[in-house]
Order: sequence, then C-alpha cells, then structure tokens
Amino acid sequence: MQQTFDRYWFGYARWVTEWTNMMLNAPPHVSKILQSAARVREVAEAFVNGFDDPRSLFPWFMEAGEAEAFLQEAAIAAAERFDRRDFRRALGQFATGVTVVSTRAKDGRRVGITVNSFSSVSLDPPLVLWSLSRQSSTFEDFACANHFAINVLAANQHHLSRQFSTPLPDKFEGVECLEGTAGCPLLKGATAYFVCRNVRQFDGGDHVIFLGEVEEYKWNEGEPLVFHSGRYRVATRHPDIPE
Repeated sequence: MQQTFDRYWFGYARWVTEWTNMMLNAPPHVSKILQSAARVREVAEAFVNGFDDPRSLFPWFMEAGEAEAFLQEAAIAAAERFDRRDFRRALGQFATGVTVVSTRAKDGRRVGITVNSFSSVSLDPPLVLWSLSRQSSTFEDFACANHFAINVLAANQHHLSRQFSTPLPDKFEGVECLEGTAGCPLLKGATAYFVCRNVRQFDGGDHVIFLGEVEEYKWNEGEPLVFHSGRYRVATRHPDIPE
C-alpha cells in the first residue's frame, strides 16, 4: 500500500498540488505565461498539456527564469516557418519501444533518463546508439561516462518511464536494481538490458548521438512497453497474420 501511495504521490499528486497552489496565488511570471498563451499556440498547447500531466509544467511554469526562457523559445518557434511541434507529431507516428539509459557518475551517483531513440547499429562488432539533448541535466554525466546501460522496459513498467523522465532528486528511489559493469544500474523486470562501452559521440544538432559497443546483455520473454503518438501502448499480434 505504501509503495502504491508513493508512486502516486511522486509520479502525479505532488505535481498537481504544487501547480494548484501556484494557480491560486499566481506570481507575475504566471500571469505573463497566460497572456502569452492567448497569442502563441506553442505556449497554449504546453499549458493545456499540463492538465493531463502536471509534471510537464516543471520547471518552466514554476520558476520565473525558466518561464522567460521558455517564452523566448516559444516565440522563436512560432516565428519559424518550420513547425517543430507538428514535426514532432509526425515523428510520433513511428512507434518505438521505451528504454531507461543509466550510468554511474564520477561522484558515484546513479544517473538515468527515459529514452526512445535507441536503435541497433551493427552485429559485428555489436553496436547500438541512442541520442540525448544537449540541454539535459544528465548530459555531462553521460558524456563523461565510460559505460552506460540500456534497459528495455516491459509493458508493466510505464511508471518507470514517467519516473525517469521527471526531474527528481533521486530517480532511483524505490526502484529495484542490480549493478552491472562500471556500476551501471540494471533495472529489475526489464525485458532486456545492454551494458555498453561509450565508444564515440556524434553531433546531432540539438542532440548528441551516443554510440555504444555492447559488452554484456540479457533478455527475457515478456511484453514490451510501446510509445506511439504521444501515448503508451501495448504490442499485439496482427490479426491478419497467422502465428
């Protein structure tokens, strides 16, 4: 029961409470956001998304400095001919699995982030890749790491996907893990994991592409977690194709 409550509180209720308190006594930067939402579609959509998942409002809605930076980015995006939000929607039509990439920082901290850009590259040598935003708070930890682990989430681990995509002091709190090469955390219950040597990094615009050589892996039978069009899904067999 306590574990269920903790998941609900840290994964959802805590954020709703903070957002509600902010709206009841709105500071100047929130009023500015609401005024901008009436004119700029990107701001309005980001605000509306917060009703579905209040965590998406952090930190840009809650902190004045972050809000100003967000509004500037939204204004630039609105002025561009290329609609980046619509582009993201188009990319979202490509269904993917969901992973948590983890590593051990130089100071011993466990570091993890939700990623769906994982892809295989080569069988000989065994290579995989994934990408990370340059603005991510975990970027320096992964850029400096000798190894990282890619944990492929199972269908019943959607709460871990949300947990590792949320800004928390310790994303591993309450998460059962094993320890892999170089201390990389391995999530129990994952359908597969790949422990990789951080071979090379490539420029990818506002992201960096990490190339890893697989040194250790394990997989289990089970249903994978699927992400498509901004929502979590489950995989099913195609009805037109016999087993």
